[in-house]
Amino acid sequence: MIPDPDKISKFIREAAELDVLPRFRSLADHEIIEKSPGDVVTVADHDAEERLTRLLRDLTPGILVVGEEAVHSDTTLLDKLDTDEPMWILDPVDGTANFAAGCPNFAVMAAYVVEGKVRGGWIYAPVAKEMVVAMEGDGARLNGEKMQIAHPKGIEGLKGRINYGVFDEHRRPALRERIAETFNVDKSARCAGHEFVTLAKGEYDFRIYKKLWAWDHAPGTLIHTEAGGYSARIDGAPYKPNERTEGLMCAPTQESWDQIHDFMMRD
Repeated sequence: MIPDPDKISKFIREAAELDVLPRFRSLADHEIIEKSPGDVVTVADHDAEERLTRLLRDLTPGILVVGEEAVHSDTTLLDKLDTDEPMWILDPVDGTANFAAGCPNFAVMAAYVVEGKVRGGWIYAPVAKEMVVAMEGDGARLNGEKMQIAHPKGIEGLKGRINYGVFDEHRRPALRERIAETFNVDKSARCAGHEFVTLAKGEYDFRIYKKLWAWDHAPGTLIHTEAGGYSARIDGAPYKPNERTEGLMCAPTQESWDQIHDFMMRD
């Protein structure tokens, strides 16, 4: 049984209010740590993940919790994603680089997974105070209001974001030219949570990702699907949070997904 989604929303808001927002635009230099070149973590990430892990374990005793920062400390946790047991997947501050730079495009995210399938997803934007929640088969809601993605009449002029790293290097220059003539392409927001919400709102139409980390994509793919969108790996296979095969594409419908995919793959 899926835990009460309102309780999970309450936990996420609590972590945001107590651990994240007080540090926004107030981080000291020593509270920003570089995990690897270009990849930073802050004290807010660690504190929010610790709080959410404790709250979720208290609510669902014995359940596995896989958080981004915990995985950084113990990579063997990634192997746990291959089990069928219920688990929580957490991203305490998605878009940490934005957060550390004082940009409001960051989010607190959680997903509830059973038998390798995402059953519940939460994305919270603390600055905007927007909570997006999706339960499998029950739609996606923004602050309680149901979300519904509009169906496009064609793919020309659709607005999206693309990670060109999913395409063969020799194809990229010509592909960029063709794409610029057909689509309205924007740069990455550096926050998957923010991007998935803009897709579910209909502010953007499609997104192509390269790296598939569960904490970045598990909540958002369910929210996008429950809002009426269609997501699949770039090879056409269904998205699964335990798989780290590169390439994911989100589109308003399966038909538009197929059309965009055919456009991108055509030489």
